[in-house]
Amino acid sequence: MAVVSLSRKRSSPPQVTNKTVPSLKDSTVDPPFGHILRRSVRVLPLLLLLLILFFWFSYMLPSMPFFHICISSRKINLYCISGGMQPNFDAIVPPRLISFTNTTTTTTNTTSSTSNVGKKEEIGNAIKVVEEKLQVIRSWASNSSKPRSCDGRGVFVYDLPPKFNKELIEHCRDLLLPWTDFCNYFKNDAKGEPIPSLGDRWFRTHQYSLEPIFHSRLLKHPCRVRDEAEAKLFYVPFYAGLDVLRWHFKNNVSGDVKDSLGVQLVSWLETSSKWWARNSGADHVFVLGKISWDFRRRDDGAWGTRLLELQQMRNSLKLLIERHPWEANDIGVPHPTYFHPKTDDDVRAWQARIISSARTSLASFVGAARPDAEESIRSALIEQCESSLGECRFLDCSTGACANPEAVIGVFEESEFCMQPPGDSPTRRSVFDGLISGCIPVLFDPFTAYYQYPWHLPEERGLYSVFVDKEEVREGKVNVMERLRRVSKKERDDMRRYIVYELMPRLVYADSDAEMERFDDAFDVAMEGLFSGISRLEL
Repeated sequence: MAVVSLSRKRSSPPQVTNKTVPSLKDSTVDPPFGHILRRSVRVLPLLLLLLILFFWFSYMLPSMPFFHICISSRKINLYCISGGMQPNFDAIVPPRLISFTNTTTTTTNTTSSTSNVGKKEEIGNAIKVVEEKLQVIRSWASNSSKPRSCDGRGVFVYDLPPKFNKELIEHCRDLLLPWTDFCNYFKNDAKGEPIPSLGDRWFRTHQYSLEPIFHSRLLKHPCRVRDEAEAKLFYVPFYAGLDVLRWHFKNNVSGDVKDSLGVQLVSWLETSSKWWARNSGADHVFVLGKISWDFRRRDDGAWGTRLLELQQMRNSLKLLIERHPWEANDIGVPHPTYFHPKTDDDVRAWQARIISSARTSLASFVGAARPDAEESIRSALIEQCESSLGECRFLDCSTGACANPEAVIGVFEESEFCMQPPGDSPTRRSVFDGLISGCIPVLFDPFTAYYQYPWHLPEERGLYSVFVDKEEVREGKVNVMERLRRVSKKERDDMRRYIVYELMPRLVYADSDAEMERFDDAFDVAMEGLFSGISRLEL
């Protein structure tokens, strides 16, 4: 695993101990000095190359005091970010929560206590709003099972100009950073390359591949119609997440440039489709393969685009891997995993394997520490894990180990519980990798799952997860391993059976040519929710 590290810290120049330095014109230069001179001449080209690389990195990447790259990671498969290089993710904090943390403090204990009470009440009211909006979305969930009729459920797929989707795929070598190559991830209808060691239906799927995966499935949907007049739902296949990826970690790119493709998309809909204007976009759906905050750039921010801040986008439905908690039209759907079954037998075979797996570890953590993130609890969890006398496995993503799907799934398959602390944002793909492996997630933030996936995860949290408040971990009030030891074997077995037999099929994206008759996959569940929701809207 190649690791490139650059540091802005300057080392002290070497000390010359000679009291006198002979002139280069002197033919009687002493041997030690001549040796140093010859070495310096050989090193000069290398120093020049390093200097060029230094200025190139400074241009391409945000200016920070320390920079570290790994060739692969869990969050961005081809490389990892750590230390001071971590981009400014302020925008991923819900705006209303930001206002809570900016309350003015005073020097008196009484005022401080009153302020804390007010803050808690404000947060409680905000959470109540989140839960109310989520209940509305949850009510759209359909309990129907296959087979289904397409009467009154037509879905129209727009044939957009290639610049909005196909050409973004074709420029796969230019996404993120110049030396990265995403092209292999878009093979096999964006499932990626096969992983024979895990099975026939396993692929190296990138976590940001949701857009082309969904597009491929909808092109073959049995309820797809070619006549817009027959459609109940309109799908706009704009790969906005891939558009965002083009600008990550690149300086000197204006907000107007980052926003340009999204603005062009809205303009195209307004001028080319009378159906967009008919209901102000309320019956149109976008599938966005990144988190909501990446499309809600602030006026003074540099990260992401403003696609979802455009007035024309307010009414449309958005499926995202992480939703905005206060936006009723943002709907969370599972991150893509490596497993893409094609038949019911594929699902049953995997269920049989993971329900009988030997769970040799009580818990595991697959991730990396965030030493420069003051709010992160990862270091505390790693310390608790590593001091558990072999009960907990830690797979360190900072080494690139997490780029190996076999290693990740192997750890989850052998673990009773999987610790899932927030990372760059509240949600994690790892939650779904763990769930499909039969590993019970230990969640530390309700925004990681509970307020995200109303159609795919049950409202009753205890059916499939254990919750530990991250503040208690941060303050050292709880040892997670001790907490997990108190969960009885019966409770673990009950949760695991629910995960394996009830949840798992609904969390994976089946093959684009899937022939499943008994099971609904994540795509089916999402489409049923959309059809049900559209039918309830007064359009």
